[in-house]
Amino acid sequence: MSAKTYQVRTYGCQMNVHDSERLAGLLEDAGYVRAPQDAEVADVVVFNTCAVRENADNRLYGNLGRLAPKKADRPGMQIAVGGCLAQKDRDTIVRRAPWVDVVFGTHNIGSLPVLLERARVRQEAQVEIAESLETFPSTLPTRRESAYAAWVSISVGCNNTCTFCIVPALRGKEKDRRPGDILAEIEALVAEGVTEVTLLGQNVNAYGSDIGDREAFSKLLRACGKVEGLERVRFTSPHPRDFTDDVIAAMAETENVMPQLHMPLQSGSDRVLKAMRRSYRQERYLGIIEKVRAAIPDAAISTDIIVGFPGETEEDFEQTLHVVREARFAQAFTFQYSKRPGTPAAEMDGQVPKEVVQERYERLVALQEEISWEENKKQVGRTLEVMVAEGEGRKDGATRRLSGRAPDNRLVHFTRPEEPVRPGDMATVEVSYAAPHHLLAEGPVLGVRRTRAGDAWERRTAAPEPKGVMLGLPTVGVPEPLPAAPDGCRTC
Repeated sequence: MSAKTYQVRTYGCQMNVHDSERLAGLLEDAGYVRAPQDAEVADVVVFNTCAVRENADNRLYGNLGRLAPKKADRPGMQIAVGGCLAQKDRDTIVRRAPWVDVVFGTHNIGSLPVLLERARVRQEAQVEIAESLETFPSTLPTRRESAYAAWVSISVGCNNTCTFCIVPALRGKEKDRRPGDILAEIEALVAEGVTEVTLLGQNVNAYGSDIGDREAFSKLLRACGKVEGLERVRFTSPHPRDFTDDVIAAMAETENVMPQLHMPLQSGSDRVLKAMRRSYRQERYLGIIEKVRAAIPDAAISTDIIVGFPGETEEDFEQTLHVVREARFAQAFTFQYSKRPGTPAAEMDGQVPKEVVQERYERLVALQEEISWEENKKQVGRTLEVMVAEGEGRKDGATRRLSGRAPDNRLVHFTRPEEPVRPGDMATVEVSYAAPHHLLAEGPVLGVRRTRAGDAWERRTAAPEPKGVMLGLPTVGVPEPLPAAPDGCRTC
């Protein structure tokens, strides 16, 4: 009898993507096998949901509705719903979609295989929603997305109370992982061939508040610098409130911490930031950027911005444009505010008319596009070492190009070298052209450095898939950040 197949369909942020790696690892550990990518359905379909995005519930129930007739025609098929929307809606999901077999919360990931089996035996839906975290999810088996780059969770939950965000109510208060456990996971990943890790947390640089050490995050960055074979370290997403001088020093002084920073702004207006319950103001934000640039001159800084938050005036919006001009972000993820049920902002007076929000949004995007292009043009003529991505990259006429990420995380397209090059290897190129969202190296590759990461990718593709490891690779060398949710939070 062949093994049962599964699919995990993920919505939302990086935290959800990493949770889905764990869900896949758990299912494979229980004997399931991943369904082929071209398969319409599987024996088990898992929805890992997001409650932050607009109309998240409508999207889920629409997808569940399309699966209902397929399940009716496929005896034994099971459907499970987990993640933030499951945590929020609980019994509502089974009432609206009674063909769902399992509903599990953000703190119940490890229970999925047992819940599936229980639903199969009892022939009734199983709902398990814990209110708090008992086992840190990174201790669960994980089916990694990449052979050469990995997410490493250092904390879950959030202690902030931003008025536009419902995540703290769904993910709970911040819970930090012990430093020794984090480093042990990183060392194990490096032993398998991973050369780049991204430290992940809802509020990553608040790490240490749960274990009583205000400098724990900077110490962790420095400890990563001592892991032999680890070439690149990134992290997402920090909060300006917790961005202290010791973190900046650790970034500047730790060789394998990349010259990149993604730090949400949300608004440039002090009045709007107060209404958002963001515990910093314009001066504080720009001061952090000034310090980062003084310590790391080549740092590429990106951000998240919300346009049209309730009560935002034209003067408030002009303050946002002022910060964008001063900060000169390499990239900005910009969003039009929309109501999120269950958040204080949804009930605020002064909801900005949609046409006004749209007009401001277009002005902001145009300004940021101009700045991104100007900042990228400064890269022309520079020699960069690029981590090669999986896939063939861009194709322009007869010229085939590969893609990858520079140390500062800029996307680089470059000419395919004559010598073999594998995802995870490093290519040295000279930038010849800049566009707003990528760099181009049209000349010959100056050199290729074969790496352990490339070896790992080669072993992965040549051998049968081992349990606990994801074969599908990202389209760029690092785990590519998903667009932030409309609340601007990149991990919640």
